[in-house]
Amino acid sequence: MRFDVLTLFPELLAPFVASGVTRRAYESKQVEVVLWNPRDFAQGNYKRVDDRPFGGGPGMVMMAEPLTACLDAALAARGAPAPVVLFSPIGEALRHEAVERWSASEGAVLVCGRYEGIDQRFIDARVTHQISLGDFVLSGGEIAAMALLDAVARLQPGVLGDEASHVQDSFNPALDGLLDCPHYTRPEQWNGQGVPAPLLSGHHAQIERWRRDQRLAITAARRPELIEAARTAGKLNKADEAALKKKL
Repeated sequence: MRFDVLTLFPELLAPFVASGVTRRAYESKQVEVVLWNPRDFAQGNYKRVDDRPFGGGPGMVMMAEPLTACLDAALAARGAPAPVVLFSPIGEALRHEAVERWSASEGAVLVCGRYEGIDQRFIDARVTHQISLGDFVLSGGEIAAMALLDAVARLQPGVLGDEASHVQDSFNPALDGLLDCPHYTRPEQWNGQGVPAPLLSGHHAQIERWRRDQRLAITAARRPELIEAARTAGKLNKADEAALKKKL
């Protein structure tokens, strides 16, 4: 798959695609990332990409013309139509189900806004999807783009090394959609705190039951709506329901 990223700050993403375990996806081109700077497509000596908002007010607004020229170049380089994604507070919140859909797609063009925003005429004419990371505002779309790219890359075969690594992830509907359990490693004693006894028992069934009970308890306490969703989907068995009842 291929993601073309339109950003005024490509230097923010360059080290990202060369770092961490997900770099395997980018180096192998399982997830190809191509960076485009709208400033390269702006007119005039100053390569202006923003201007004052009509109606007054603070800040500047990204202009439609350089964005359009940049987008056209990215689409031409792809050689085929593609979704055009804008990271925006009004977008749909990014969840695991959407990440799975993007991870099985041919990619998209990701538009990273800056300043007070983007000329609405560009959004109306060219943007096909809007995505939000949550109910807060970032200074630009680059962090959101990196979040999507990272989430997609880690689902590609061979990227995490252990194929089962992402199966136990929080929110995975293929499992149950619940939050993950706590994890422990060496040393066995640290700052006067030990490791829960079931994890040291060597008893596989006991370990799995402990982890399951932890996932249920944490999800019930932190995200009870996920428990209801799992129950509706038939993902909870009698032992799960008993564990939940015990916690009440």
